[in-house]
Amino acid sequence: MNSRVWIAGVGMTPFGIHPNRSNHDLARLAISDAIRDAGVSANIGMIDVAFYASAAHGFLEGQATISGQIALRGMGIGTIPVHNVENACATGASAFNLAVTHVRAGEADVALAVGAEKMHIGDPQKTMSLFDAGFDVTDRASLERTMVELGGDLDEPDLGHRSIFMDIYAAMARNHMRIYGSTPEQIAAVSAKNHAHAVDNTRAHYRRALSVEDVLAARRLSHPLTVPMCAPVTDGGAAVIVCSDAGLARLHTEYPIEVLATVVGTGTDRDTTTFDGHLAQHVATRAYDKAGIGPDQVDVAEVHDATAFAEVLQSEMLGLVPPGEGGAAAERGDTSIGGRIPINPSGGLESKGHPLGATGLGQVFELTDQLRGRAGRRQVDGARIALAENGGGFHRGEEAVTSVIILKGT
Repeated sequence: MNSRVWIAGVGMTPFGIHPNRSNHDLARLAISDAIRDAGVSANIGMIDVAFYASAAHGFLEGQATISGQIALRGMGIGTIPVHNVENACATGASAFNLAVTHVRAGEADVALAVGAEKMHIGDPQKTMSLFDAGFDVTDRASLERTMVELGGDLDEPDLGHRSIFMDIYAAMARNHMRIYGSTPEQIAAVSAKNHAHAVDNTRAHYRRALSVEDVLAARRLSHPLTVPMCAPVTDGGAAVIVCSDAGLARLHTEYPIEVLATVVGTGTDRDTTTFDGHLAQHVATRAYDKAGIGPDQVDVAEVHDATAFAEVLQSEMLGLVPPGEGGAAAERGDTSIGGRIPINPSGGLESKGHPLGATGLGQVFELTDQLRGRAGRRQVDGARIALAENGGGFHRGEEAVTSVIILKGT
């Protein structure tokens, strides 16, 4: 058993549209970046095990079952165990969890978690159809009943094609508005904040500042959501190298980051018209217990804002703001860089982008940079404890899976 696990190196491609790069190209670029970052002695021969995360590769391009083996062999990584990971939008964070668990169990000294997604394949309709598999496809009627229970029977036939998940998030947002009185303006404040953060992120998909008024005036998707409130379809890759104390000594890492906790959980059958007992609450509680800290000790967070409302909700479920206060906190500037608890200094999924299998590892990349003090104009002063929340899918009123990761700078 290894009592401590460290992040030695992180790598990430720019998130966006990569017409001339494949899923495997994006993964290899991220891995090379992470190896360079891991230490002066780091090389691919030091990796003991790898976890390859991709949620869409098999569905969109037909490369199922051995994507990781193909990608890694192409850069000279062979003989070691390679595990392919798919867990909805939490795929990347799940790969990280497995890599850390492997090292903590003493089965490896150096482990690689890498995620890559090529979402722009020249067939937008096929890409969007991927999201129609993120719920129980044998019982779509149940999904539709749940959305009505959450957000009412809203008839919006003229809003055009969109992911079913935008309707899901919109229903959850309307439920939150009913319970707490949150407003579209508050949700728009989250979006405007994240677009502002992304301006200085050279790896972000979108880097244009938007005002609250701009966000509210944009094309509607499903009330109260507009296009800038929602994550774009994105290509990209991200990689993280984790290690034991022994691995750290071999790599000669200059600025290791300690992994205090990584917890993955799934939901329960509960009253989904309330947010009490939400999956993220349970997972966060376990993560805080493992880390030995409370939410008031978190200095910076990256959360899964597939929509701006998701940030409102997760900031509350993680205990970073009181219940019902997520939108108001964004309006006050509490969650902006320089505020009480900066959330999504990268720009979040709304602006940085959302290449499913790489998203969670992209969050770890950002937080590692923050804890090392190398985030430039996006740097959160004095950041020492960081939290990432990454969720995915939808089942019986909430996400099907959620991950919470807590990191500590040295």
